[in-house]
Amino acid sequence: MRGVAILGSTGSVGESTLDVIARHPDRFRVVALGAHRNVQKLAEQCRRFAVSYAALADADAARDLEAALRQLGAPTRVLAGPDALVEIASLPEVDSVMAAIVGAAGLRSTLAAARAGKRLLLANKESLVMAGPLLMQTVRAAGATLLPIDSEHNAVFQCLPPGAACGAAPAGVKRILLTASGGPFLDTDRARLERVTPAEACRHPNWVMGRKISVDSATLMNKGLEFIEACLLFGVAPHQVDVVIHRESIVHSLVEYIDGSVLAQLGAPDMRTPIAQALAWPERVTSGVQSLDLVKVGQLRFEAPDLLRFPALGLAQEAARAGGSRPASLNAANEVAVSAFLEGGLNFARIPSVIESVMATTSGGEIRDLDDVLAADAEARSRASGLIHRGISAQGR
Repeated sequence: MRGVAILGSTGSVGESTLDVIARHPDRFRVVALGAHRNVQKLAEQCRRFAVSYAALADADAARDLEAALRQLGAPTRVLAGPDALVEIASLPEVDSVMAAIVGAAGLRSTLAAARAGKRLLLANKESLVMAGPLLMQTVRAAGATLLPIDSEHNAVFQCLPPGAACGAAPAGVKRILLTASGGPFLDTDRARLERVTPAEACRHPNWVMGRKISVDSATLMNKGLEFIEACLLFGVAPHQVDVVIHRESIVHSLVEYIDGSVLAQLGAPDMRTPIAQALAWPERVTSGVQSLDLVKVGQLRFEAPDLLRFPALGLAQEAARAGGSRPASLNAANEVAVSAFLEGGLNFARIPSVIESVMATTSGGEIRDLDDVLAADAEARSRASGLIHRGISAQGR
């Protein structure tokens, strides 16, 4: 029986993880759940899975959770505050940690899981983008096991040679091809992007996701973050990673070998597939995902991304090539810009403008420890907020 902690249990990845676990009560036990402040959903999850620990970053929400759990008769112990997620990620009865908290907020708990030598199921791509070398070094030093949950990186992992481990360059690999759906605006006129609403940006054509990652998908920044992540996860240089638009979201990624072979992982667009693969690895378990009907799909299309219409991807590729603190700055500027857009304070088409302006003025130093990561993050957030507040981003690109 494998003990599991889910950080970000009330989000889409967290809920999909619980769905897979519920299908295998003889293999997995939910020990701990963590979230930001969604009290009602978290309380019901604790009751349903008889969870021992629950963590909420928001202290007021934690008090509400305790009251809700008393009403439900659930004996879950509630932890609160900034260290609560770190604590449940390090529990001795936890074997596997699903790191699914969105954004920089998941960094410390992800590092804690790695430091504790856990099987780390990484859905929080921002942790790797911000602190990639530090996280990979921690994984190696602690003997942790890192398994990617993003459908693209999980697909790459499944196509690698037997015995390949995250962080090491796989033998015989020439190139990695990351597929991108293109989001909801792939064919939208550039001028129309000026009038995109948050509701439109969050309406992904193939996947059901949270608001932040949906906007990232719409700008192609999500693929940019995944580009950085792929270089770190698989020990390859940026010139060995390509991005291709694949509207159907059936081929999740491909690996090209030096002998000319190209291996691809295909499946229905459902996060339960990579979650089940990582939970049970190196074995396989059922996930609840429907079988892929290629005849019904009909065709699989591939095309190059348009970096003029979607410059966020190019900015991320530049950050990957620069290294150091540049990816952390990119991620921070993007989080601030996306948040401003979702709150009605920034035009959708200006999100890349904010990021580009921040990247042009940040120092881009070396990442030696967590303090360096947090300093780069704070500097970029401050610059991005200032740009949005002063309206400089409205000048366009």
